[in-house]
Amino acid sequence: MLAVIMAGGKGTRIAAVTKDIPKPMIPICGKPVLERELECLREQGFQDIILTVSHRGEVIMDHFGDGSRFGVHIAYYFEREPLGNAGALFRLRNEIAESGEDSFLLLNADAVFDVDFGKMIAAHRKKDADVTLFTHPNSHPYDSGLIIASENGAVMRWLTKEDARPSWYQNRVNAGLHVVRGSVLEKYLDALPAGDKITVMDGGIGQDREAAVPKGKVDLDRDLLRPMAGTGRMYAYDSPEYVRDMGTPERYYAVCRDYEAGIVKNRNLSRKQRAIFLDRDGTINRYKGFLRNMDDFELLPGVAEAIRKINASGYLAVVVTNQPVVARGEVSFEKLREIHNKMETLLGEQGAYLDRIYFCPHHPHKGYDGEIPELKVDCDCRKPKPGLLLRAAKEYHIDLSESWMIGDGENDILAGQNAGCRTGLITNAAPGLSDGADLTGGSLLELVDRILAH
Repeated sequence: MLAVIMAGGKGTRIAAVTKDIPKPMIPICGKPVLERELECLREQGFQDIILTVSHRGEVIMDHFGDGSRFGVHIAYYFEREPLGNAGALFRLRNEIAESGEDSFLLLNADAVFDVDFGKMIAAHRKKDADVTLFTHPNSHPYDSGLIIASENGAVMRWLTKEDARPSWYQNRVNAGLHVVRGSVLEKYLDALPAGDKITVMDGGIGQDREAAVPKGKVDLDRDLLRPMAGTGRMYAYDSPEYVRDMGTPERYYAVCRDYEAGIVKNRNLSRKQRAIFLDRDGTINRYKGFLRNMDDFELLPGVAEAIRKINASGYLAVVVTNQPVVARGEVSFEKLREIHNKMETLLGEQGAYLDRIYFCPHHPHKGYDGEIPELKVDCDCRKPKPGLLLRAAKEYHIDLSESWMIGDGENDILAGQNAGCRTGLITNAAPGLSDGADLTGGSLLELVDRILAH
């Protein structure tokens, strides 16, 4: 599959680091960030790369040449006039069409990533999507654009930082990596009024073909992608893999530290992951019996700090929780989603995030008023059975023997043991419980500190 990398950014927010070099050439542990992107692509079999360049583009072209030194073939489109971050795509339609694939990979050159693109492309094809967005949680969702998607991943709304947002929301952020069907460009162009497009002679790398293109600048998100929300043709691909914006000096130095620690490469899902699985009630939020009302949800002290430490460690932070209130008809799936959105929002406000939330909605005992018959089953996902952990292990390539399960009750410990994990018990929440766990401690933060100290 062809990969198109948009490498024309100036990097004004990170000027203290760039020293007037193009943003894609900023070194990460001795190598330009764009070179690290190319290495990630080459290792996965991507050979044909198009770079769109503008500001100080000659520096990028001189360094990478035709790409042969880096094991790939690189062609360039040099924007002599500002076209917006998507304008060049319309002048590359012939090259995209001639690549032999109906879709292409579209990446930002100023993002630091190591992603298993094969899994993302497979998800794109399975959904028969026009566009697939790589989405993930981050430590600052309150000042990031948010993607709101349906249960099957169809993007319903795309909220910018300036848009009003719900009080409670899922921490799902667009990361700037895309798989795009080439026909999207044609559809956009066909929908433009005649006065909003022009014919040019540089409609491609060879600059020898006449082509119709939009008149003026085209912004990828605002003009091309956001209008597709709600059409059923654009999907979110959620992944915990490493993708970071390095747009500020603080974020740049954090990325460098992650590279040095091996976190960037190790988060690629082609490699085995480690996770710290977390129970919800009594572990993350204050236990108040079966939680039915979102207003009763309250984070326990120190929880956000503990999860921030998990996020920084290279472990995945994964919630696994029994929610029999759904089967009993006391909480709908939608209400449960709202409770989890509140959890994610409160954590995000303190710089912490969860890589995934798994829940069991089943309950084996019948006889409750308003119960949901199809959910009143003896399932394999209700703790102490290990189904939720096994599902996470399959989806995220987790090595359970190198992972931990932390909770406040016996079922949490047994579920972890049944899955082959090491276990940690919060004893303040369960005084007198026979321990049986590998570690015990008075709080989530204490246990996380002890695990990460090993």
